[in-house]
Amino acid sequence: MEMSFTLAVFTFMAQVLLWLLGIGILVVAVLYVIDRTQTEHTVRRNYPVIGRFRYLFEHLGEFFRQYFFAMDREEMPFNRAERSWVYQAAKNVDTTVAFGSTRDLRPVGTAMFVNCPYPTLEEDSVGTSDVTIGPFCEKPYTTDSVFHISGMSYGAISKPAVLALSRGAKKAGIWMNTGEGALSPWHLEGGADIVHQIGTAKYGVRDGSGQMSDDRLREVAAHEQVRMFEIKLSQGAKPGKGGILPGEKVTEEIAKIRAINVGEDSISPNRHPEVDSADDLLDIIARVRSVTGKPTGFKAVIGAYSWVEELCEKILERGIEHAPDFITIDSADGGTGAAPASLIDYMGLPLKESLPLVIDILKKYELKDRIKVVASGKLITPGQVAWALCVGADFAVTARGFMFSLGCIQALQCNQNTCPTGITTHDKKLQRGLDITDKAERVYQYAKTVRKEVGTIAHSCGVPEPRRLQRFHCRIVQADGSSKPVDVLYPDVRSA
Repeated sequence: MEMSFTLAVFTFMAQVLLWLLGIGILVVAVLYVIDRTQTEHTVRRNYPVIGRFRYLFEHLGEFFRQYFFAMDREEMPFNRAERSWVYQAAKNVDTTVAFGSTRDLRPVGTAMFVNCPYPTLEEDSVGTSDVTIGPFCEKPYTTDSVFHISGMSYGAISKPAVLALSRGAKKAGIWMNTGEGALSPWHLEGGADIVHQIGTAKYGVRDGSGQMSDDRLREVAAHEQVRMFEIKLSQGAKPGKGGILPGEKVTEEIAKIRAINVGEDSISPNRHPEVDSADDLLDIIARVRSVTGKPTGFKAVIGAYSWVEELCEKILERGIEHAPDFITIDSADGGTGAAPASLIDYMGLPLKESLPLVIDILKKYELKDRIKVVASGKLITPGQVAWALCVGADFAVTARGFMFSLGCIQALQCNQNTCPTGITTHDKKLQRGLDITDKAERVYQYAKTVRKEVGTIAHSCGVPEPRRLQRFHCRIVQADGSSKPVDVLYPDVRSA
């Protein structure tokens, strides 16, 4: 009886295996015919079925390189060492290292700081000083933090991500930029200070015809949390190209906030149609500032730069009260959710060149004290932030650094609504993995740790707080292997 049952089981299993084998052979045969007859892919046509593995391995290679093959400091846009530091800082775990640094100090352009023989004692440090933006405004904005959250639109990132960033920013005492996708309830819910970005499509402040509306400006400015307005001329990943939000990310709620159609690609104009000169730029800044009563500046990638000099000349003609209250300088290697590769790879100047250039122009026209400078573009670690302060920035901002603090693994799927960490997707199943309470704490810890360690660098250089860092505190490696102080590479124009 038992032997008969066992035999029956084996017979059944054999039949199932034969059945599966038959299906497998049929599938392979169908794929063979498809591959052999199609004309789009040469590899599949010459090597039917087997050639398909090439595309699978090519896709999997993106992930295997990150974990198995790339060295700690090899990857782009951010390497494993940088990401690991942010993860540790966000989790509030030990960020110290042992044995020695893996950072190569030989490549041209490498920055290093000069320690002084008598560093600042802990009891002599003063934290960070207050900076007031918009002294001629009805409602100027004062903050002491040197490090803030750069623009990320609700739509490009998810509701849980926005909530976590807002709550974390509130606890850290830093501002959060809305990005060009307008102000959402989730920005406000966390209680953070908000910089409302006005993109070329005027999302959030436009009327039915897509023009900027004074009434909508007043509605946004009525929120006390909205501290400043930033007019976006261009951004690092796509200078000369407007924002791109794929239609699959345009939900009903996002369409309502932006005043666009559900499910359709949201593509902003490549510039503000009404801004075609320095006078036009100063006019739109004056309009926003007058209507809202709040500090107003602009964000731009620097490529051609004679227009910055022309802008300064126009400011001096009109009077310094007409100057933008701040300028955000974005690096050509800035990030985005979606942009043409031709712009990401080739357009604009990197921050290491454009930041000192713009600051020197402002100094030349004696406008640096009036116009605050915000540095943006891959500034995710304390050393990078300290470099920006040395060069002359008043603030540093990052988007991708805070994405890492939320758990981003650099999967490079921001534009596909398939982000595995729930940050840049509107798929509820994927968003579920992003715990708002936990991630808000990580945002706070990351911001706190960056500020603390920027202060540590400043103290080692012998100054009591980060905003006292000067160009001579930083040296840059040259082609011959030696280094030169930043103040030698970019001498102060006022002493020339």
